[in-house]
Amino acid sequence: MATPSWHEDWFPELRDERPWTMEEMIDAEPELAERIASLKALAKSFERFAKRLAEVHAAGEPITVVGCGTSEHAARAVAVQLDEAFGHKGVRPVGRQALEAALDMPEGGAVLAISHDGGTRGTLHAMRAAEEAGAWVGLITANPDAALKEAANAVALTPLQDTSWCHTVGYLSPMTAGAVIAGLIAGRPVDAGALRAHLRECLALRAQAAEIAQAFSGIDRLIAIGGGQDRISADELVLKVEEGLHLPSAARDLETFLHGHLPACDERTGLVVFATDHRGRARRTDRGRLALRAARRVGMPCAAILVPAVEGVWGRELTSAGRLLLPHAAKLMPTTSALTASAIALQVLTLELVHARGTYPDLIRREEEAWREAAAIAENDEEW
Repeated sequence: MATPSWHEDWFPELRDERPWTMEEMIDAEPELAERIASLKALAKSFERFAKRLAEVHAAGEPITVVGCGTSEHAARAVAVQLDEAFGHKGVRPVGRQALEAALDMPEGGAVLAISHDGGTRGTLHAMRAAEEAGAWVGLITANPDAALKEAANAVALTPLQDTSWCHTVGYLSPMTAGAVIAGLIAGRPVDAGALRAHLRECLALRAQAAEIAQAFSGIDRLIAIGGGQDRISADELVLKVEEGLHLPSAARDLETFLHGHLPACDERTGLVVFATDHRGRARRTDRGRLALRAARRVGMPCAAILVPAVEGVWGRELTSAGRLLLPHAAKLMPTTSALTASAIALQVLTLELVHARGTYPDLIRREEEAWREAAAIAENDEEW
């Protein structure tokens, strides 16, 4: 297609038909994750990160992982994996939105910044605040020319930049980097081949994702819910859906959903429930089942992204819109297995929703003037 005057060289490639760039990024992820887990060029960086974080944790000092947007969700996923590596003991790593972290940065410790494109201003503020607080600062990015590198004590450079603005690689890459670092800390190095096979198996869920997309054809709003680490996946699904489909969406904690939000829901509100967290599974499974029953009673089309341990407890009548049953990778840490599988699942679900709705995901609506100018207002002011 002819390139319009507003399209700049650094924008995603402009296409007028499938496959969208987002789709190509998703398809590349199993092999990308394998590369991140096995590249010798990255190994030394990861070892340095793991050594420093282990020292900080042993000293009882804070570890904060920060990012903005998709990178914030990846930061929270990294923090959860580090927490598992440390045995859920001591001062536990936390994942935070970067600007909020910058305004309330603890003294000392370590800050691990996630910025796929390497230039996010909110993340820069957090890194500078960390330096002022006497913290060691690490950066995980995919951009070799990242402006944020100057604010870091150490950098890990992942090998593929996301070429769609509806970021998928931008979520999985730092999550995988976090898995490698956590594996080194725990003495359970990531099996790169097992990770690749795991994610390939998750990609095979596209047919089921397409069925959910069809079942959601009449909705005008989406709610995603999850408890524990599943709240991270719920938040990321909401971001993808609003970026790629432009469909108003919201994420809720599992228990919060049942305390006052149902009156705003009906047959035009789609529900996706995540159930993958192995910690506190029995109680969350029971509450998730009740949430699905309540949602079904008010007419909501319901879908689930879940693991086999939950599959038999939730009858299929509760998920009228379908379900994505995630595989478990025994060779990976439980948190890594669940989070990476959920990442692929929510991405293929978003992609199939995009196809069903006929939207164009890669420019996240910046092919339209008003949204292009709105983005410029939010992003181009360097005074803040």
